[in-house]
Amino acid sequence: MIKTNEKKLVMQSVTGQISSPTFANTPYVISADGKPLVLPSVGGITYNVRTGDPAIGWAADHVEPGVSITNTEKPTGSWSPNAGLNTLACAGNEVKVVSGDAKGAKGFVTGKHGGIEHVIVDFPTKVLEKMVVGDKMQIKAYGTGLVLSNYYPDIHIMNISPSLLSKIPAKESKGTIKFPVTHIVPAAIMGSGLGSNHSYSGDYDIQMFDEKIVKKFGLGTLRFGDFVAISDADHTYGRIYKTDAISIGIIVHSDCVIAGHGPGVMTILTSSKGKITPVINKKSNLSHYLKLKKSQ
Repeated sequence: MIKTNEKKLVMQSVTGQISSPTFANTPYVISADGKPLVLPSVGGITYNVRTGDPAIGWAADHVEPGVSITNTEKPTGSWSPNAGLNTLACAGNEVKVVSGDAKGAKGFVTGKHGGIEHVIVDFPTKVLEKMVVGDKMQIKAYGTGLVLSNYYPDIHIMNISPSLLSKIPAKESKGTIKFPVTHIVPAAIMGSGLGSNHSYSGDYDIQMFDEKIVKKFGLGTLRFGDFVAISDADHTYGRIYKTDAISIGIIVHSDCVIAGHGPGVMTILTSSKGKITPVINKKSNLSHYLKLKKSQ
């Protein structure tokens, strides 16, 4: 068992409501090869795209699996309730519906999407059918501040609950942590999201426009909820390229047609000194660890 400071963590309630899908007044997006397209994108309740399903190949752009929520309370100066939701919510946190026909149903946080600043949650299909846009839900936010006691500051951890971490078969080995992932992604193809000054919310994107690289690293089989490793990537204080660094993240949204974009990765572990060793395990997906059922 990897030692953490779990008993020192604070559990807080954060709330959000199901967001509407959004479009600009002109609905077209321009693809990387110059085609104007109109496609489903972020927000709403996505009934047939869920954690564990393929993240590649949909007639969509940045689509978020399951349910997308945001906090629409008015900010107080520079203090934003939606920033609180997006910073404190962690993958694996329990979510409870508190309004509407699905009131009382429970699910899990599965990701966070930057730019639009959504938290993404998963519920059983029968629960999705009862929901409407605007339904409110409360999250027991638990995980922000988590430290791997024997590896800090060589390894930083974020955006994951202690309970989810305990379900993952990570192992200690000679001063490093061996962590199961489905894919290893080279930092050279990481795009939108670079330059952020922190990684405690949001994500950044795997560009899928180089067919040779996609084939070499098997990226065409990425699924929502996959744990992936990004080589030569340090996310300790933002997202940068750094030789021999390593970061682990979760696939949170679909591939994209827009230049610089692609499947989104939310960081959960990072080491500027390469103290994480990725180990390929095709079962390393949120749907496996949280026992979530894929869409039918």
